[in-house]
This record gives sequence, C-alpha cells and structure tokens, in this order.
Amino acid sequence: MSEKLKQKSQKVKKSGLKQTLSIKRFAITYLVLMTLFFLLIALEPIQNVIDLNGFYTKAIIFITAKILDIMGISCMCQGAIITIAGISLHVKFGCNGLEAVLIYAGAIISFPATWGKKLLGIIVGFIVIQIVNIIRIVALAYSCIYFKNFFEYIHIYIAEGIMIAVALGIYIYWIGYAKEGH
Repeated sequence: MSEKLKQKSQKVKKSGLKQTLSIKRFAITYLVLMTLFFLLIALEPIQNVIDLNGFYTKAIIFITAKILDIMGISCMCQGAIITIAGISLHVKFGCNGLEAVLIYAGAIISFPATWGKKLLGIIVGFIVIQIVNIIRIVALAYSCIYFKNFFEYIHIYIAEGIMIAVALGIYIYWIGYAKEGH
C-alpha cells in the first residue's frame, strides 16, 4: 500500500512540475510577445515604413466620427483628434483599442491551444474589443458635451475599467472554449 502512495505522490509531483513549467512557458512567451508587439509599434524605423498605430487610430477616429454624425453630433476629425463643440479629444495609443487588442492577442497566443482556436479567439476578440472601444469613444464624446464636469472621471475610471473587464471576460471565456476537447 505504501508503494501505491509513493506512485501517487510521484504523479502529483510530476503534474505539479508540468503545471509550473506550463505557467513559466506562458509567462515567458507572453513577455516576449508583448515586448515584440510594443517595439513594432514604438520603433521609429518601423513607423517610417508602416505606422500601424497611426493607421489604426485614424480608422477608429473615422468610424467614431461617422457614428457621431449619425447621432446628430457634429464633429471634425484631423489625424488622431476629434473636435466636438469646440472641445478636442485626442485619441492616443492607449485609447484607440490597439493596446487592448495586443495584450489580448498576446495572451491568446501564449496559451496552450490549437492554432485554429487561437486564430478564432483573436478574430472574435478583436471584433468585440473594437466594438466596445468605439462605443466607449462615442460615449466619451457624448459625455464631453453633456457631462463636462465628469469627463475625466468617466474617461479614467469607468471607460477604462469597462475595456479591461471586457478584454479579461473575453479571454476567460476563450480559455473555456480552448480547453474543450483536451
């Protein structure tokens, strides 16, 4: 009987070691990917060839301006700035949704799952995060006009918190999906 306990104990130790290695692999892969992603966006030589952040921001601003026009809110856009009722909103890297997508995609790629599930997770996550982000920017523009005194509070605490919660929620949901069939 003690032999069975020893075998069981060894299995538990091996399982624990596998889990520790898996967590370390995830963390290292994630950190490497995040470093690469952010270097690709931040390095000037790369920006000179393709300014992914600039292109991405302009696309988000364009879509946001169209939605504001549909809502009857007159606005002008120039580069990364939306001007509404004399107030300028500068949509920067942390606000355009690209950072959230990169963090989310890095976590998906780092997680042990099939490439098909990873690709689906990234595509669906990208779409959901961008829809929520555009709604967030539209809501911030609206609050800028009608709730000026609360704009900073809404921007920093509520809108940012919603983006974090949505990205985390999608990721947790995806983990459940990715583990199916294992």
